[in-house]
Amino acid sequence: MKYSLKIYLILLSFAALVSGCNVAKHLPANERLYSGTEIEMLPFEGVSSSDRKALKSELEGLARPKPNSTIFGFPYRVWLYYVIGEPKKDSSFRATLRRKLGREPVFASARSVVTNANVWKSFLENEGYFHSEVAGKIEEDKKGYKAKGVYQVTVHRRYTLDSVQFITDTAQVGKDFKLAQQQTLLKPPVPYRLENLKLERERISQEMKRKGYYYFIPDYVAILGDTSRNNYKAKLYLALKPEMPVAAGQQYHIRNVYIYPNFTLNTAAQDTNRSEAFRTISGFQVVDPDRTYDDRLFQDVIGFKPGRRYNSRVQDITLSRLINLGTFKFVRNRFAPAVQGDSTVLDVHYYLTPYPKKSLRLEIAGTSKSNSLTGSQATISWRNRNIFKRAELLTINATGGIESQFNAGGQGLTNISYGLNASITFPRLVSPIRIDYDRRQVLPKTEVTLGYQAISRTQLYRLNSFTGTFGYSFRGNQKVEHTIIPFSLTYVYVPSSSLGDRYYEALTDDALAAQYNAIVQNVQLIPSSLYSLHFNSSLQSQSRHSQQFIFNFEPAGNLAGLLFKDGDGNGQKELFNVAFSQYVRADVDSRHYLKISRNSTWASKVFAGAGIPYGNSTSLPFVKQYFVGGSTSIRAFRPRGIGPGAYVRPDGTQVLLQDGGGDIKLEASTELRTQFNKFLQGALFVDAGNVWMYKDPTLYTEAAVFSKNFMKEVAVGAGVGLRIDVTYFVLRFDLATPLRNPTFAEENRWVLDKINFRDRNWRRENLVLNIAVGYPF
Repeated sequence: MKYSLKIYLILLSFAALVSGCNVAKHLPANERLYSGTEIEMLPFEGVSSSDRKALKSELEGLARPKPNSTIFGFPYRVWLYYVIGEPKKDSSFRATLRRKLGREPVFASARSVVTNANVWKSFLENEGYFHSEVAGKIEEDKKGYKAKGVYQVTVHRRYTLDSVQFITDTAQVGKDFKLAQQQTLLKPPVPYRLENLKLERERISQEMKRKGYYYFIPDYVAILGDTSRNNYKAKLYLALKPEMPVAAGQQYHIRNVYIYPNFTLNTAAQDTNRSEAFRTISGFQVVDPDRTYDDRLFQDVIGFKPGRRYNSRVQDITLSRLINLGTFKFVRNRFAPAVQGDSTVLDVHYYLTPYPKKSLRLEIAGTSKSNSLTGSQATISWRNRNIFKRAELLTINATGGIESQFNAGGQGLTNISYGLNASITFPRLVSPIRIDYDRRQVLPKTEVTLGYQAISRTQLYRLNSFTGTFGYSFRGNQKVEHTIIPFSLTYVYVPSSSLGDRYYEALTDDALAAQYNAIVQNVQLIPSSLYSLHFNSSLQSQSRHSQQFIFNFEPAGNLAGLLFKDGDGNGQKELFNVAFSQYVRADVDSRHYLKISRNSTWASKVFAGAGIPYGNSTSLPFVKQYFVGGSTSIRAFRPRGIGPGAYVRPDGTQVLLQDGGGDIKLEASTELRTQFNKFLQGALFVDAGNVWMYKDPTLYTEAAVFSKNFMKEVAVGAGVGLRIDVTYFVLRFDLATPLRNPTFAEENRWVLDKINFRDRNWRRENLVLNIAVGYPF
């Protein structure tokens, strides 16, 4: 309704223009409406046309004021401002309407010409275009009511750096200042830019602070330029300002490190009572009378040690570690400088406010899936944030849920799931052997997990799954995270006592029997390892492009295959009297985001994964297979409703068979996201992909096996989306329809000519609504 009203008013304004409505009669006497800026860049030797064009664009962006918006040259919002009229009260409907629809006129002013000229000259000087000239004037439209600013800009040749010299003396601060030249950002013959000079002063300040100069700031660096040779080159001289305070030129050392790990504002005096502090092996003074924390925690996290020199980077790393521990809700520190004899020292105080050590949380969620499964799930989570007194996190989750399938012609399923899992995370590397590692801002983590999960499909079977893992995660830098899980064991089985009547009925159907037997009769033991690399472009980057990249590599059964032999001579190697899975699985997930405008983003994803079974296995275990379809995959098809390959499910089995997956997966998605307002977003998207078996045709026939004709078996879907952003999460509605269906005969797979939104039967069979939380990628 809001946008319809806006469009209506715009059309009304245009109609008023056509009918001869004149804004001029509303303007004050001798005033002209400002229509914008016109810039002529005059040629100059040594300045290319492309440089002049780029500078013109930048100058236009700096021009002020900005003219009123127009449609076909007509300032419709100014017209509305005058037509609505002056309200009697600021709270009246007229005042609100005027603020929403109208805009005050922007008048042309000779003062703005002078201001723009001065701003532009300063900008050009800062960019190294010294002695450039700007002339401007107001030019009135003699036949109308507008005026514009007309400028002529002469840009002189840009200066480049000829040499950079650091001038200093023999004092220690001077020597350290001289050493900062080695990593200078000012390297001839780069163009002269004031911004680069500011960045260089910031860099030098950081270098000095890392060497113990606690009071050093960028303002103490003087930069002098010599352009007297008139050869468009500048010599730069950097020096410490003579008026720099004495304290800024002194190096500080750490005297005492005080830690208050139980600090709260209500009991601040007691929590900071240093008479109750105990001294750790590292020399820290910790006020923790109840010994809530093991002092080895602070030895791992606090970078400063008594007697060592102050370093600003150590300070940044320490604060980052304390925050990322997840144990402390608030982290604050304070430095207390002092003079001790002939040296300068700092006492460091860390005030740490912990989260509650133990917490219990209940989560209840409702689910409504595109395969007609509707239900709810509850999770009870218990946490202990400091179980072994070194900020270890123990989490125990108990889950239970039920889903029922409606509109399935009396063949609907009811899934009951429940499970219990526990994990403990150590903020350090736990290993029987010593491992030296780079102690970056985020400490490495060791995680151990144990879990049990059961899924009971009513009257079919109950699938039990036990898992256990031991692994590490650490950051190479702010963009790259590595995860290594050297030991992982999964045991999956279906007890015969859980088999129901519908399972035995399915065995009488050849189309179902093989697939259900593969699930029910194949006890799976999966000993594996995993390496994962996660790259995420910098959040602070000003680039329009951002990207994520995830790589996973998982070998399974390779070590067990070397240690255990075929004891029974049946070709199957066993562990605990169970044949274990053997395969190598790898996949990549690449995502790219392009900021087209302030409110529009083009997002794309490409996924490729393959598992190669060998030895004991002819295909990947069901829990390790790839699937397509659903709210985060090919949204025009229901979850697991497509593939593998060109395999066609027999009529009447789509409800029962929701389990088909594959050893190989290729998938790509792209969508244009547009923000309508603070809460509403829209999207147009296209998805494509499928899964295939690597070489095993026994479950899904030869039509499911990957071949050179795989491109002919790619499913394609498209649709529109509506997203509601409620700050804490995004509620997503995606409506999609197939464009290409690989289950059809090859010559009929494209179904664009079959699209008929007016046909009720077509809509019921082809429109898939996905309701989900969060973005698809």
